[in-house]
Amino acid sequence: MHTWIKNLTGLLNLFLQSHCPLCQRATSQEFCHNCTRQLQKCQRQDPISLWQEPIPVFGWGEYGGPVKRAIAAMKYENQPQIARPLGHWLGEAWLLNSPSRDSRPVVVPIPLHPSKQKQRKYNQAALIAQSFCEITGLKLKLNGLARVRETEAQFGLSVSKREKNLANAFAVGQEFSDRPPNVPVLLVDDIYTTGATARSAVQTLRQYGIVVLGLVAVATAVKDG
Repeated sequence: MHTWIKNLTGLLNLFLQSHCPLCQRATSQEFCHNCTRQLQKCQRQDPISLWQEPIPVFGWGEYGGPVKRAIAAMKYENQPQIARPLGHWLGEAWLLNSPSRDSRPVVVPIPLHPSKQKQRKYNQAALIAQSFCEITGLKLKLNGLARVRETEAQFGLSVSKREKNLANAFAVGQEFSDRPPNVPVLLVDDIYTTGATARSAVQTLRQYGIVVLGLVAVATAVKDG
């Protein structure tokens, strides 16, 4: 009887396991143990090295290797569950290394245009922000910022074309248009590269009189220093 139960339990566990989106090994977590270890090796030693004006940036990892692969799978291969561990790791790093420990900002994800979100079915930055807030205990405002102009993909564009592409792309969202927050805003995104998206979002909020503390991102393509 005990053997039969043990066999049934093993069979059920096998069926309940999913596959790691990076290597396809069976796993009960978002990533298998090996890929989790490889991802965590990409964590930055100094996540606040880019925390400086005009836009302070806090980055968990370096954009390359398994982190780049994980973000691509999350965005383009219908793997929204990947956002959960990435957001948790980002939140844990923030708690340990926060450059603004006395501040309790509200968290606002960088939004997608409604047509892009309808196509993808989710906004990866919003999912990361939710997991980030689970760990940090900060308040989440999903609709603090809105994307009002559809833009082309930033990949492959020059710095000047990125800036032009994102001009007037954002507007203050529903949650802030009636009552702006009385605490700073902390933006969340998956990647920080040239900073064009962040600059456009920050400019929109600041024009409305909203203080922006900075941006946190899972990965940054900018080198330390």
